[in-house]
Amino acid sequence: MTSSSNTGRSRQSAKFSVDSHPVAPQSDLRGLAVASPTASVTLAETPITAAQGVYVVVHGHFYQPPRENPYLDAIERQPSAFPYHDWNERIHHECYRPNAFARIVNDREEVMGIVNNYEYLSFNFGPTLLNWLERYDIETYQRILEADRQSCARLNGHGNAIAQVYNHIIMPLANDRDKRTQIRWGKVDFRSRFGRDPEGMWLAETAVDYPTLEALVAEGIKFIILAPSQAQRCRPFPTAEQPDPDWHEVGGSQIDPTRPYRCYLKSSEFSVLSSKLDNHLKLKTQNLELDCPYIDIFFYDGPISRDMGFDTVLSHSQQFASRLGQAVRGEQRQAQIIAVATDGETFGHHKGGTEKCLAYSFVHEFPDRQWTVTNFAHYLSLDPPTWEVELKPVTAWSCSHGVDRWQDDCGCGGEGGWHQKWRRPLRNALDWLRDQLAQVYVEVGSKLFQDPWLARDEYIDVIRDRTSATVNAFLARHQTHALNSIERIDALRLLEMQRHTLLMYTSCGWFFEELSRPEGTQILRYAARAIELAGDVTGIHLEEAFVKRLALAPSNVDLFNHGAEVYRQLVTTAQVSLEQVAAHYAISSLFTAPAKEQRVYCYTAYQTDYQLQRMGAMNLAIGRLQLTSEITHETADLVFAVLHLGGWDFHCCIQPFGGRREYSQIKEALISTLSQASAAQMILTMTRLFGDQSFSLQSLFAEERHRIMRMLTQGTLTRLDQLYSQVYRDNYGILMAFHRDGLSVPQELQVATEVALSQRVLLALRLLEQEWSDPTVDNRPLGLGHLAELEAIAREADQLRCRVHEPEAKQTLERLILQSLRNLLVHFNPATLEEDMAYLERLIRLGHQLHLGLSLAAAQELYFDCLHDWIIPECLHWLDTAAQGAAFTPDWADVKIRLPHLRSLLRLGQTLAIDVAGWLAKLP
Repeated sequence: MTSSSNTGRSRQSAKFSVDSHPVAPQSDLRGLAVASPTASVTLAETPITAAQGVYVVVHGHFYQPPRENPYLDAIERQPSAFPYHDWNERIHHECYRPNAFARIVNDREEVMGIVNNYEYLSFNFGPTLLNWLERYDIETYQRILEADRQSCARLNGHGNAIAQVYNHIIMPLANDRDKRTQIRWGKVDFRSRFGRDPEGMWLAETAVDYPTLEALVAEGIKFIILAPSQAQRCRPFPTAEQPDPDWHEVGGSQIDPTRPYRCYLKSSEFSVLSSKLDNHLKLKTQNLELDCPYIDIFFYDGPISRDMGFDTVLSHSQQFASRLGQAVRGEQRQAQIIAVATDGETFGHHKGGTEKCLAYSFVHEFPDRQWTVTNFAHYLSLDPPTWEVELKPVTAWSCSHGVDRWQDDCGCGGEGGWHQKWRRPLRNALDWLRDQLAQVYVEVGSKLFQDPWLARDEYIDVIRDRTSATVNAFLARHQTHALNSIERIDALRLLEMQRHTLLMYTSCGWFFEELSRPEGTQILRYAARAIELAGDVTGIHLEEAFVKRLALAPSNVDLFNHGAEVYRQLVTTAQVSLEQVAAHYAISSLFTAPAKEQRVYCYTAYQTDYQLQRMGAMNLAIGRLQLTSEITHETADLVFAVLHLGGWDFHCCIQPFGGRREYSQIKEALISTLSQASAAQMILTMTRLFGDQSFSLQSLFAEERHRIMRMLTQGTLTRLDQLYSQVYRDNYGILMAFHRDGLSVPQELQVATEVALSQRVLLALRLLEQEWSDPTVDNRPLGLGHLAELEAIAREADQLRCRVHEPEAKQTLERLILQSLRNLLVHFNPATLEEDMAYLERLIRLGHQLHLGLSLAAAQELYFDCLHDWIIPECLHWLDTAAQGAAFTPDWADVKIRLPHLRSLLRLGQTLAIDVAGWLAKLP
């Protein structure tokens, strides 16, 4: 493979082993030549300035529905995503991160290259998903941003990223005001991340109608991507020779997707607007000159895109390239585009490992066929449309009935014979609520904001950055007068009410077969939060009328019967009050000493007083707490008392702070009653002082409840571990006898063995990691005694044919391997190299011996960075010196690393499954 050299290439770009030709997964190996170790294997990065040949665009629509609890601004644990915390986290580990570090491997499954696929993919990320990524994995998030910068540099300033309507609403079903806000929020969010204005925008489900196009054009969007089935007819531009070309009917998906099209908007609504637009055209019709705005449209190749999602076309790169090649038009055309589009989660989540196919295709298969990997904006700059298109009235890519999938029982998404008669009543109920909330917003917001709807459009600045400085600047810009503290809270409540109103239209709520699924429940929770915020500001009660309308939405599940019961059972029960947040803090304080100030999800908790008293098995905590919402800035000053009677039995009471004297009296009464050591008297006193409402362990948010449940069971588990260990020790001889004679070990003894050995492994790994984290110890490697013990346990487990069942053991060992490798490479010390390497190899070998299923991905990425930053340059230095005819000496004065050490570092790469054989062969 020939390519240009680029020694200044960013570390975020594709990196390849240069000892041999990079190859794809094993099924792709076909007569590949071995390149010289001195060759640089990177993509040509000379900007292309003239349209010529075949251009390939692979577009990934990366999106997950927002899953945050509307009251906590955090995603709670989702058991169905096990072993991960939630589905965002699971898909991230299967898709988003693997595409940022996509592997190219050889036939021995050794890594030859690590490619940032986002640098070559055309892509859009849902803003709500990027919010989560930015919080959860800043490294992957930065790789995505860097990929756009790299593609801009390669493609004349046109980046791979395009924007998305903010929270994935079906645009043709939105009113004009919501359309505008969705586009504006999407643009601002995009600009704040990628540092440029978006040229294109992804429409949720590619759902489109002409009013949506008008809104996009009004906001300066240049192009969109649609399915071929959404086009109605097309024709070439008029010319002097052919002033009125014939229209071609293409309503059955017959449109040619290898060229861009221009869609003219000729409606009267643009008479005032068009003079302000960049993308409009002067048309002469009957000697009249008219302004005609337009937007450009790319239609992806439908059959190939469908094969990517539902066939085996991504099983290896040659098959993928061959399938794309079938779409190349044979006629003499200077340039053409082969564009495909699918859900980005296809690459790794829906189809495991396919990010490798993408990586190899981008850097080998496509260039070998002389195809140019590009994006839509770049291609548009090279080859503007010469054809115009008219669209069908209302369409989407995942519904053959227009957009009925999001409003009617059209059959799309129905599974197992279930109906979707609930869709229309749900849509009607939410539309009614939207209009009621809009009335509230205007009536109250007009007193606080100069222009309430402009304030909503610009509220995205606060959503992106909720710091006090941003909030203050926003309110100063929009307020009608200097707002007092109560007015500021109401202003933020109104804007949050509108944010949740938009979120309740997230498309996935209608996508599937049943209203009570998590997606439908989630949008109803947004509706409930919007209703609550409206009530907080005005006292208006909309919930009863809303639930009455939901009762018209029939459920397929007998337990619910209709939407009103879904709301009562799954939505109302999930609502969170400030008192519940305080109860969460109070109960948790019994197990973890509370800080003076701490964050509880999206609340700041400031403790002004706290006292913990113990009497026998009873624990009593009394305190005063100020809670402040980081979102609406509302504050509550609360008093709490929580009694732990042992085990699962908690009794917690909350009430507003009524003054220092009353608070002192409460404390005195509770402490006095506690001295009587009577649980019944304590509960009676708490009820008298606080009232009947109380909170229990079940009142805690799921994450903290599960943590406390684990702590409460820890003593029991510790005793069981000791018991199992004793059983194992007492029966070791008989266990060995069973194995020697080839007999099945009794299940009780096998379980005891696995528990005992798993606990020993986990304890030794914890001690090993503890020594690594001790800042007072400088010598490395550490914990040789613990490591030897772990190796002995591994041999023992192997003899007894048992597995270590501890996910924490795998995670701990992976951290230790990465820490050890970082110490070896980043703090390179020739004097301890062999010792450090031996230690690291023992750690890796231990993972294999214990059958933990170790992932060396993070270690490989770290090694690759160092390999290209300084190990390969050192190899080149030795080779250049040798090429000049100089005699090798044990240690040249002008080299940083001695030859034996360099060989050792390369052998370390082999240990990490990195292909460095070519370099080892070339070095003397």
